[in-house]
Amino acid sequence: MIEAILYSLVGLAGLAIGGELLVRGSVGIAQRLGVSNLITGLVIVGAATSMPEMVASVEAALAGSPGIAWGNIVGSNIANTLLILGATALVMPIALSGSGQRDAVVALVVTLVLWAITAAQLGSVWVGAALLAAIVAYVYWRYNHPHSDAGDEEDEPEAQVRLPAAILLFAIGLGLLIAGGQVLVTGAIDLARLSGISETVIGLTVVAVGTSLPELAASVAAAIRGKPGLAIGNVVGSNIYNILLIGGATMTIAPFAVPADLLSYEMVLLALSAVAFLLLVWRAKEISRMIGALLVIAFAANTALMFA
Repeated sequence: MIEAILYSLVGLAGLAIGGELLVRGSVGIAQRLGVSNLITGLVIVGAATSMPEMVASVEAALAGSPGIAWGNIVGSNIANTLLILGATALVMPIALSGSGQRDAVVALVVTLVLWAITAAQLGSVWVGAALLAAIVAYVYWRYNHPHSDAGDEEDEPEAQVRLPAAILLFAIGLGLLIAGGQVLVTGAIDLARLSGISETVIGLTVVAVGTSLPELAASVAAAIRGKPGLAIGNVVGSNIYNILLIGGATMTIAPFAVPADLLSYEMVLLALSAVAFLLLVWRAKEISRMIGALLVIAFAANTALMFA
């Protein structure tokens, strides 16, 4: 048991450090190649910050553990909306100015699509390819409508790194991600087997929360810097990428059906959290500390219920 826990912790550390280096390297390469800020943020950073979840889910699917793979995707989205958004609001209330409304609608739609795929027990390369095509369409749409939401903030210019250094960071980060993902999945499978807890629950909790820690740090930092739009965009963007990009890649590489036990209540909670997020960005003036506390309590209660 101790060895399985250590494997899981080492794997999570590898994913966290590798993800950070990969993001820095990706942004550095994009800046040096003259890629626009919009494409850098939407495609480069969006895809790079999803790599921990991507590696963990793909490695789990290839290892014959779809429960961990899809539990990670569903659990990461629940953690994004309840834990990360709630914890960020507890640190600093998040002012809302109408930004993120259309993306929140997209996040709800793709959540319902995932629910339908799970209910129908569809598992094929074609379903995965359709999800990947959808993320390409989403990026294309956002590229052509960069100011579709009010309240978007202008990013502060960041210090640029030299191209060789950026490439080195990218390579090291990618290597740590791959190695960390393999170690994490090995530890998670052993942990589930030794503890008697299902692989799906391990994916929904240990793996999902661990791979979501970079998003937590990024959202808290954005809120403290007075950039609530970045915090909101980080959450909703990650939710969309998780389902379309990571889910699509996972099902394309290892075309297993999404585990049906996710339909019991996790898929319901995922949909409800997506609806709650849409209502917040649509109607509320801010995500207060009180709302943040309620979101964190809901996440903690759900986690306790799963282990119970």
